This record gives sequence, structure tokens and C-alpha cells, in this order.
Amino acid sequence: MTVTAGFAHEPVMRDEVLSWLVGNKTGVYVDGTIGGGGHALAILENTRAHLIGIDRDAEAIQAARQRLEPFQSRVTLVKGNFADLASVLGGLGIEKVDGVILDLGVSSHQLDAAHRGFSFGRSAPLDMRMDRDEKLRAYDMVNGFTPSELEKVIRLYGEEKMAARIARAIVRRRQASPIETTAELAALIAQAMPQSMKHQKIHPATRTFQAIRIAVNRELDALASGIHAAVAALSAGGRLGVISFHSLEDRIVKHTFLDLAAACVCPKEVPYCICHKQAVVKVLTRKALTPSPEEIRRNPRARSAKLRVAERI
Repeated sequence: MTVTAGFAHEPVMRDEVLSWLVGNKTGVYVDGTIGGGGHALAILENTRAHLIGIDRDAEAIQAARQRLEPFQSRVTLVKGNFADLASVLGGLGIEKVDGVILDLGVSSHQLDAAHRGFSFGRSAPLDMRMDRDEKLRAYDMVNGFTPSELEKVIRLYGEEKMAARIARAIVRRRQASPIETTAELAALIAQAMPQSMKHQKIHPATRTFQAIRIAVNRELDALASGIHAAVAALSAGGRLGVISFHSLEDRIVKHTFLDLAAACVCPKEVPYCICHKQAVVKVLTRKALTPSPEEIRRNPRARSAKLRVAERI
């Protein structure tokens, strides 16, 4: 399988992204999490715009380059983090863009590529790094974090009620020998769960794997700053769309949008504004948009997706 084939999946909420984000058909757009280039391809096929694609994953950049090759004269690809959008655009000599799309979380290719260690579907080394130039791996966290640190990560980022129990099980197991693979970790988490929780719809290890992945890649740390960077890069009338896949991400997106859309935030008892805060965006999606039932049938991984859109004032 080529890298492109591994990444070639249907982008989530493709039609919604096009209808809500693409206004200027000859403008400049940024896909800050380009993955295999699905959203980027849709924009390029339906416009004459220039597309800047950013991703932390070198394999994603390679796949996007192959997939978008027919449009190479209108594509610029950069390995990096969308939170560093200002420096990326500055390096390209671009002041403003017409739209930015951020498709958060792990890509289908990363989940399906066993060697990346994101999924427990197949046994693989515990890695989970989106950017493989980074040093911290899931292995280092699982085998090196203190019990309290592990519990905090699993509870905070996985919203896992059994976090303390799972952390204790991990520590007990690693005292005998290091936990090396995704299969080992998933099995010991399943064994640590109460009997009543071993037969739920999702695998007992799902939330813990999500938590470790988020912590390894510091995904939530960059989200709010990335949204601010994207909004700052937008021209008036330009739009930012963010697709999230779990409540922690969506909460940050929602509240960051609301903060950017708020004007005066002075206490009510203050007779006149002293904060001088001005709204910089208008939130266009009062409630998050979700995939259609038809899309979810075609692509079950889209089922938890939420799209929020804001427009630069």
C-alpha cells in the first residue's frame, strides 16, 4: 500500500466545509491539519484558490503531496503545527488568508497504520507520536509517569471514571517488565475493569488510549492558541472552521469562539467600559454542525464529528 492509499479516505463533512468556508474562489486557504489532503482536494477541485497545507506528520505531508499533485502549482505544503500559523504564513510572505480549516484528532491513516501505535486493533510498539521527530512516546509515558501523573492524564484527557484503577494496574504490571505494545496495554486495561464494564459498546481501553495520545501530542495545549492564530490570519469576512471529535476539543473550540466574539467583558456594576475589548469574530454556528445520517452510514468514524464556524469581522 502506498502512503497515498493509506491516507485516501473521505474527508469528514466535506460538503459542509465547502459551503460554510469557501467564499472567495480565487483566494488563499489554509488546511492546518492536512492529513491525506481530503478537504484540501475538495477546495482545489471547486475553486481556483491557492491552498497552504500544514501537518505535524511527515507521512501526511508526503501523502498530501502525492494526492494533490495535479494541483501542485496552487499548493504549498509545510511540516509544522497549526498553532505556529503566524510564522508559517510569515515565512511564505502571506499576510492574510480567506479561510482556515482544522480537522482535529487522529487521522484514519494514523489509526490504521499499525506501526504508529495509535490503535489497539493490532499489536504495535507504543508510540502515538503525530510528529515522529518529537521525543516523548506513549511507551515513555506508560512506563515512566508516576501513578498520580498517569491517573491525571487518563482522567483529564480520557474522561475515564476508572482512571485510578487503570493507573494502579499499569504500575503493577510494569514493575515486572516494561509494557511494550498496544496489545499488552489494552489487555491489562480490560483486565483491570470491573466485570460490569467489560461488555460496553466501546473497548474498555478506548478512553485511556485517547488520553495518552492527547497527552503525548499535547493536542489540547495548542488548540486555543491555534484558533487565535487562525483568526488573526483571516482577512475581514474570512472564515475559520474547526472539526472536533470529542467533548474536550469541542468545549475549547466553543468557548474560544465565544470569547473572540464577545465585546465588553466589564463587570455589570462598572458604569462604562474600561476593558476596551472588541469582538473580532462572529460565530456562525449557534449549535455545532454534525454529519448527516447518510455520511455516518458511509463513514462510521464521522459519527462524533462537530463543526463550528466563525467569521472574521
